[in-house]
Amino acid sequence: MRAQELGAALVDLVLPGDCAGCGDPVHPWCPRCLVRLGEPCWPAVPGVPGVLAVGRYTGPLRAALLRYKERGRRDLAAPLAALLAGPLDEVMQPPPAVTWLLPAPSRPAAARARGGDHVVRLCRALAAGRPDVRVARPLRLMRRARDSVGLDAVQRAQNLAGRLCVRPAALPPEGAAVLLVDDVVTTGATLRACRSALARAGVGADVALVLCDATRREEGPWPAGNADPRRERA
Repeated sequence: MRAQELGAALVDLVLPGDCAGCGDPVHPWCPRCLVRLGEPCWPAVPGVPGVLAVGRYTGPLRAALLRYKERGRRDLAAPLAALLAGPLDEVMQPPPAVTWLLPAPSRPAAARARGGDHVVRLCRALAAGRPDVRVARPLRLMRRARDSVGLDAVQRAQNLAGRLCVRPAALPPEGAAVLLVDDVVTTGATLRACRSALARAGVGADVALVLCDATRREEGPWPAGNADPRRERA
C-alpha cells in the first residue's frame, strides 16, 4: 500500500462517527440533514435513456459528497452508498440475478490525489454484502483528459472524445445486466461518453445511477448558497 493510501486508511480509523452532511456527532445522518436529503429523481439527460439520482445537488447531500470526494472522508462511502441502495433496486426492475455496477472513471491524477477512485469505492460499498451486485471496471480515462472544472457541455464532450477506453478483459459476462454509476450528473457528457464506449465494445448500458442531479432546470440558476457544480472539481 502506498503512503498516501495508508494515510487515508488511518484517517478512516481515527475519525469519529458523525453526520455525513454537517459533521454533528450523529452517525450517519443527523435528523436535520436526513429530512433535507430530498427525494430520488429522474433528470432528463440527452443521450442516456434513464438516469436515476438520489437527490438534487444541494444541501446535506452536496455537502456529504464534497466531504467524501474532496476532503478525504473515505469513511463516508458507506452512508452515501446506503442512499443508493433503494434507487438501485428501483432502477433494476425486474431484478436480474446479478447486477454489474460499472463506475464512471476518474482522471488518474485526480484518483491519486484522492487516495483512490472515489466512484469505484462507492460502488464497492454499495455491492458489499450483496451477492446479487458486483463491480466491474472496464472503463478507463486516459491521462490526456483534463480537469472538467468550468467546462460547459460541449467542452466536456470534447475533453472526453477519444480519451475514454474500454478494457475488454474487465467487461462483465456477455449479456449481463449492467448499470453505469457516477457521483454527479451535470451535462451528461461523461455518461454519454461511457455509454458510447461500452456500445462500441458490444455492451448496452442504457441506465445510470448517480448520487446527485446537478442538471440545469427551467427554474433558472442554482439556489443561493449552492455553487454551480461546473465550477467545482470533477
